[in-house]
Amino acid sequence: MPENPEPALSTENVVDTISEKSPEIPDFLVNGKDTLMRVDSYNKNVFWDLKYASTDNFMHRVLYDTLKTVYLQRDVAQRLARCQELLTSIDSNLHLLVYDGVRPLAVQWEMWRALDTIPVAQRGKFVSNPRNGSVHNYGAAVDLTICDANKNPLDMGAGYDDSRKIAYPSLEAQFLASGELTKQQVANRQLLRKVMRSQRFSNIPSEWWHFNAFARVVVKARYGVVEFELY
Repeated sequence: MPENPEPALSTENVVDTISEKSPEIPDFLVNGKDTLMRVDSYNKNVFWDLKYASTDNFMHRVLYDTLKTVYLQRDVAQRLARCQELLTSIDSNLHLLVYDGVRPLAVQWEMWRALDTIPVAQRGKFVSNPRNGSVHNYGAAVDLTICDANKNPLDMGAGYDDSRKIAYPSLEAQFLASGELTKQQVANRQLLRKVMRSQRFSNIPSEWWHFNAFARVVVKARYGVVEFELY
């Protein structure tokens, strides 16, 4: 299917944070030639809850010192906005709730080293090896779920960053057959995948919440890596 043309970035969509909002949360970040947009820049029905800016994550500590909201590459944010449009057309009470977008490489290393009790060969199941780089490090991957208007997430049968196999999309049929996942939990995951795949996001077999905008090789050619927090 031919790729839909991405709308041009206009000054109507980018507002100077200093004049319009709190200077603590910029509307966009610049990394070399790349512009990373707030995840809700193109559709305010996209919600966010940046887990690594809080202690509500698998490391139970704050990992982002200055990042306070989720940012994605401009074209990725535009595609996500269209995913929300589809979700709204299915159920106007539902919203995408984004947990993470761009993740600086320095933070990727911090996560990797925190799991040093796990052999390197196994550690990659939980956190991408920073030597290879995660698609998150380029602002082209998104971790998210679906929620209601009050930000209550739909039941996916396993939480965000859950390392158990019940979180694996590849094993849903097995856990459904055993009764450990319900039909509704699987249906909720399928809805998320349907919405994300409508804009060519691809999921991975071990995390129901993770989606890539492009393959890693494409991402590395298309964008620059984000080494550190940008403000």
